[in-house]
Amino acid sequence: MSRRLGAARAERGQTSLLIVGLAVVVLLMVGVVVDASAAYLRRSGLDSLADGAALAAAEGIESSQVYVGGLGPRADLDPAMARGYVADYLRAAGAGGHYPGLRYDVAVGTDRVVVRVSAPLRLPIALPASGSRPVISATAASFVVVGD
Repeated sequence: MSRRLGAARAERGQTSLLIVGLAVVVLLMVGVVVDASAAYLRRSGLDSLADGAALAAAEGIESSQVYVGGLGPRADLDPAMARGYVADYLRAAGAGGHYPGLRYDVAVGTDRVVVRVSAPLRLPIALPASGSRPVISATAASFVVVGD
């Protein structure tokens, strides 16, 4: 009987250790979910911004050509004009205020405008050891098709 009593005393406090360990695991899981949600929301916003910028560039180029001299068999996409329309759209949308550190790149093909936007994300629950901020990016394309 005294062996049982000694074994019970040796195990005293084990439940507290398990509860503390479980609490740490739960807090880490909550941190991961909150950070993943923040990244998803930032990506969603950047997707919308890139879509709008690509559409604004393609529509601006297309409408300026239609009203100036007609399209002809195909639209001529000017890279400088596309960058200007994208910059105007981002400025009008207030993108710099919503996404501090926003960067964008515009690529123009023969029939498309491709816009890539990226911005750093401050994670709500960041690990102290992670020195750099993650960068979230989104890409959208708008095609200009001339048809009958």
